[in-house]
Amino acid sequence: MADLIAKTPLWGQGAVVSGGVTLAEVDLGQVTSVAPFVGQEKTLAAALKPLVFPAPNMVSAKGAARLVWTGRGQAFLIGAVPDGLDGLAALTDQSDGWAGVSLTGAGAVDVLARLIPLDLRDMAVGACARTSLGHMAVVLIRVKDGFELLVFRSMARTAWHELEVAMKMRAARLAC
Repeated sequence: MADLIAKTPLWGQGAVVSGGVTLAEVDLGQVTSVAPFVGQEKTLAAALKPLVFPAPNMVSAKGAARLVWTGRGQAFLIGAVPDGLDGLAALTDQSDGWAGVSLTGAGAVDVLARLIPLDLRDMAVGACARTSLGHMAVVLIRVKDGFELLVFRSMARTAWHELEVAMKMRAARLAC
């Protein structure tokens, strides 16, 4: 029998630092799509305590658990098991379908300005957006030191390449 080895979406790619910006793979752990059933919103809210179902473009967090808004009536539960939510929401395991990367450092906004059609300069910590990174769909989350990006697993290496090239182009401009 074959001995299979689980690999991360980026196969353990090491962090890249360029121009004071760091690109690194993020282990998302379990990712569950949570979509409340009609009429169950209040019961779901009680079951999620201390988390709350996030408002559009926001993240609700408690410890390692996060609920990230991903669209109307839908959020991703990241870093927690959806215990006690059966019958209250449609739950779908998305763990193998998404990859996470972080982009941190003072120049992270400048790097993303080359790839994302949003002005991120005033994006508050705890905010998120569904947008595009070049031609790829992305969920962008503002964190303390920069950003986390969730991309489809099948596009993880492409997203990494695009971000790394943008980082190096920015660093080259700073060196001039």
